[in-house]
Amino acid sequence: MTDDHRRADSVRSPLDRVAVRGHREAARARSQGGEAGRLRLRQLEITIVIAAQAGLAAALAALLAKWVLGSGAHVFAPAAAVGTIATAIGQRARRTFELLVGVGLGIVVGDLLRFLLGTGFWQTGLVVAVAIATALLVAGRGGALVAQAGGTAVLIATLAPVQPGLELPRIFDALVGAVVGLAVVALLLPVNPLRVLDRAADPVIVGLTARLDAVARALAERNADAAVRALADLRALDADVSRLNDAVSGADEVVTIAPARWHRRAQFHRYARATEHLERMILYARSVARRSATALQYGEPIPAELPAAVARLSAAVRELRRECRAGSGDMAGTRRLIQESAELAGQAWARGVRSYGDGIITDLRTADSELMRATGCDPADANRLVRSAAGAGEAELRPPVRGRMPRPQRHTPRARRRTRISRRTHHGRLEPFRP
Repeated sequence: MTDDHRRADSVRSPLDRVAVRGHREAARARSQGGEAGRLRLRQLEITIVIAAQAGLAAALAALLAKWVLGSGAHVFAPAAAVGTIATAIGQRARRTFELLVGVGLGIVVGDLLRFLLGTGFWQTGLVVAVAIATALLVAGRGGALVAQAGGTAVLIATLAPVQPGLELPRIFDALVGAVVGLAVVALLLPVNPLRVLDRAADPVIVGLTARLDAVARALAERNADAAVRALADLRALDADVSRLNDAVSGADEVVTIAPARWHRRAQFHRYARATEHLERMILYARSVARRSATALQYGEPIPAELPAAVARLSAAVRELRRECRAGSGDMAGTRRLIQESAELAGQAWARGVRSYGDGIITDLRTADSELMRATGCDPADANRLVRSAAGAGEAELRPPVRGRMPRPQRHTPRARRRTRISRRTHHGRLEPFRP
């Protein structure tokens, strides 16, 4: 097939080849542009939800602070509410605690140093430096605690001499804002965790399955360049995987603190457990694409079962998503496709492959085992199922050696007598039989 491609290319003029290559690149650009457009729409939807939550939380926090704490400019309450919602999505409860601790730490350090050193520009710088250093020692890293400690220290050092009694309203404002922010997320506008998770998993699963299909076609058509392009596209999925991890964290927070979403817990955790294995699946898919390109470049034999095994793995990933969305508990369809992929890999090995082809089969079996774990199997059972399926595929084309060996003869008197007769016949000294 490679020779046919070369003969066809030699017949074409250079202008025709440039036109074909340009058409291919334009189609690829349109496909990538469509994926980018869909990604922007998904991000716009999430942005609108977070913006609505932050606006509602700010309004309610300002209203509640005025009603509970009395009249005045309660700036810190809506600021804390917005900070609770808009930062650290997926870790709002922990970051809210950090926010409150940071406020208290900034007040303590600011008041103590202001009492000892007085007020002024260099005192303000020293107060902020000590407050942030103390917060970093407490937290061990940057975050809401450090930011709030530094911001509160600035307010205490600059505004407290002009407006005394600022410490207690600051604490109550931060507390009101944090509580309102959590209430909006948990009670008033909780997002659908499954919808968030599914939309974040969509570009990862679509990208992974499309590139696995591309590798399967490249193996079937012996097109090394297509395998190289699939490898490059697989390497571009890291940003989508990062967004998926953030979505899993945020959706897990919703099903934990939002009573309206508690009935989704079992289905969400099943779906989230499946997505945890996608990142390793992408690594194995990259290895399959890389070895496939090398095997094709070196002209190694590619049995027909090998691209079929890669395509069946892609179908198993799609089936896994379908069963997760449907709430299926047993994942029978996904496991069946995984076993078929492993069986085809075993048949490909029995047909005969070389070094890089053997590496493709090894990576395929590892990816099959990883995907089997995503269905809920423990590692030992996943490895056993994949190993059994691959062994069955190999035995179908290459029966075990012991199955073709003659049965050992029993050492009975009759068997010994037959052995003596066969030996005499072989040496030409056949004697009459004497019982």
